Amino acid sequence: MTEAGRSYRIASIPGDGIGVDVTVEARSVLDRAAELHGFGLRWTEFDWSCERYTETGRMMPEDGIEQLADFDGIFLGAVGFPGVPDHVSLWGLLIPVRRAFAQYVNLRPVRLLPGTTSALAGRSADELEMVIVRENSEGEYSEMGGRHNKGHSGEFVLQESVFTRVGVERIIRYAFDLARTRSGRVCSATKSNGLIHSMPFWDEIYAEIAAEYPDVQSEQMHVDALAARMVQQPDRLDVVVASNLFGDILSDLAAAVTGGLGMAPSGNINPPGEYPSMFEAVHGSAPDIAGKGIANPVAQMLAGAMMLEHLGEADAAQAVRGAVEKVLAEGAVATPDLGGESTTADLGAAVTAAV
Repeated sequence: MTEAGRSYRIASIPGDGIGVDVTVEARSVLDRAAELHGFGLRWTEFDWSCERYTETGRMMPEDGIEQLADFDGIFLGAVGFPGVPDHVSLWGLLIPVRRAFAQYVNLRPVRLLPGTTSALAGRSADELEMVIVRENSEGEYSEMGGRHNKGHSGEFVLQESVFTRVGVERIIRYAFDLARTRSGRVCSATKSNGLIHSMPFWDEIYAEIAAEYPDVQSEQMHVDALAARMVQQPDRLDVVVASNLFGDILSDLAAAVTGGLGMAPSGNINPPGEYPSMFEAVHGSAPDIAGKGIANPVAQMLAGAMMLEHLGEADAAQAVRGAVEKVLAEGAVATPDLGGESTTADLGAAVTAAV
């Protein structure tokens, strides 16, 4: 941010598929909120995508991380497209950015928004609100391991998980601090009955940190039982803390029961603020509907609201959320996934006007 006025440098990476479609509309909403709240957003767009990979062999240039380092925030659309394997697109862009900038918190708030319905019958909005705090830099998503005897009958792979005390402590402590600002409840996802080393280690550290927060109600559940609770008794959950893999799966499930992935934002957070944080929708690039003008931009807009809040612009962030909720509650403008016939641009224009 510059000293003369409030202005933020934002790297925009629309990516692939509907990432391009929804980013355009989300940026319009964010620009309107910035204008009304007295600050500026200076966007720099990067064409890093699967299309770029097919042309150059790289999702981003070799100095991509260095190019992003001086920005105040990163606004990512979605990556992935047919013809480029998922492990190539993710490990060529998203995961390197998360790790280079120590974005060790993946924060995924999920709640039932006005004008939308849950896949769970008879559940009200106040029963369907929680936040998943996912460890984002180690755990099961590790590069350690390998494939051996490829093409032979004895072919095998080794995939190593990495859990460090520093990594586990900081994500669990973040969850407890967050719970103090909400309902004062934390639930930890584990699987210590099956994973003999990593999850008992996680559980031990969780118990140590829980003892430091006597004012916070804490519990732990095996991840399969926790998934069942998320469907059967979602009102009993508020802050859920989980390892990289478990958090990834649980947050998608939570989004599915609170209106769908088209409504769920996320933030890849570097809590100390030493590096830029990155904000994105939970959903993927949905190439089957890309360019058709029917993608739901709400998740990307709410990811933008998370970015504004992270930058310290809480009033503008709330203005974006309020505009989204107003338009959804009125129901006159809705994309096909919400039961309407409006286009991505229609919904974008309606929310921009409502800010």
